[in-house]
Amino acid sequence: MPYQILSILDWVCMLYFMALWVLYTLFADHSQWARKSLTTRMNQYREMWMVQMVKRDMKMIDTTILGNLMTGIAFFASTAMLILGGTVALLSNSSDVSQAISHLPFSTGNTTAQWEFKVLFLALIFVYAFFKFAWAFRLTNYCNIMVGSSPSPEAPWDELEKHARRAAKVSRRSGYHFNHGLRAYFFGSAALAWFFNPVLMIAAATLVVYVLYRREFSSNALLALKDDE
Repeated sequence: MPYQILSILDWVCMLYFMALWVLYTLFADHSQWARKSLTTRMNQYREMWMVQMVKRDMKMIDTTILGNLMTGIAFFASTAMLILGGTVALLSNSSDVSQAISHLPFSTGNTTAQWEFKVLFLALIFVYAFFKFAWAFRLTNYCNIMVGSSPSPEAPWDELEKHARRAAKVSRRSGYHFNHGLRAYFFGSAALAWFFNPVLMIAAATLVVYVLYRREFSSNALLALKDDE
């Protein structure tokens, strides 16, 4: 049974890790503070971009930008698959790798069952990341199609504006899922500390939340975007 594989400390640390991830997601994406985030500010620029897009007769600029975005998303999606391949390799050599890590500083050691459970937990994080990146890639592709199907700039403004708003919504959803995939990468990095020591995972997860908060709510990039106010 899983509850017999892990110690009480392991369970506490894992629940803390998951609760921290969920709570930060609620704070950053669904609370009143979300309106002050870097993501929200960039969403405003996505809307401005699509409004400018429908005014242009030639859409090569827009398709080039979307192509660059798709390349970045595809990179992270393929990297997630490579990481998943690495976790499978860890499972096949669980005894040797676990024994090697047990000799490192701060390591509390792992039984074979504990090691395999932790590897599977790490794999699930990157499976989640892959699905987020894959959906973000698909939404960006849809946005590309919407750019190609935009009405002529000579069309009535109401029609152009409606199309721009729809394209911006699809672009925002792509950014939303891409951000969640990146967030999974950050927390996946923190989960690596669990292989050494459960308490280290708590410290790593807390540090990750601090870094994410700094990037989203008080980074120099956000301050730069506020300079135009």
